[in-house]
Amino acid sequence: MPDQPQTVGGLAELYLGNILYALERCALAMAEEGRSADAAFYRGIGRALAEAHGKAKAAAPASE
Repeated sequence: MPDQPQTVGGLAELYLGNILYALERCALAMAEEGRSADAAFYRGIGRALAEAHGKAKAAAPASE
């Protein structure tokens, strides 16, 4: 996979949408099981990742 990023950060950025989806599905399942604190924890991770991605895109040069 020569065109694929080979770092954790690169892979996480490439698959961020999938990761956020999986975290939300996990949180939904936990909420249905009555584990609201666990669901909130995983939603917090998703929110932090999304916010960090947004900040990185805003700080990136316009040429990217």
